[in-house]
Amino acid sequence: MRARIYKPAKNAMQSGTAKTNNWILEFAPNSARDIDPLMGWTSSDDTQSQVKLSFDSKEAALDYAKDHNIEATVTEPKTRKPVIRPGGYGENFATNRRGVWTH
Repeated sequence: MRARIYKPAKNAMQSGTAKTNNWILEFAPNSARDIDPLMGWTSSDDTQSQVKLSFDSKEAALDYAKDHNIEATVTEPKTRKPVIRPGGYGENFATNRRGVWTH
């Protein structure tokens, strides 16, 4: 069995970082998906590809993979610089603004 261990990225549609603190162990598919000729749905007989396990740390995920003889590949997350403006959002409505605020 092959698996991938990774830390999920931030959702591009939201500014929050929820669900990005845990490490995920996700199994690789063992067989290709088939298309049902009648309905056109995709299906597979591989149920392991639907399993995603969540861990608090990378070491815990690696220990689980080692204990269960799972060949795991670790993908390290790319860190991003936080976007912090000096005044923040409230600076847009400051009363001590030097110039005229227009659209």
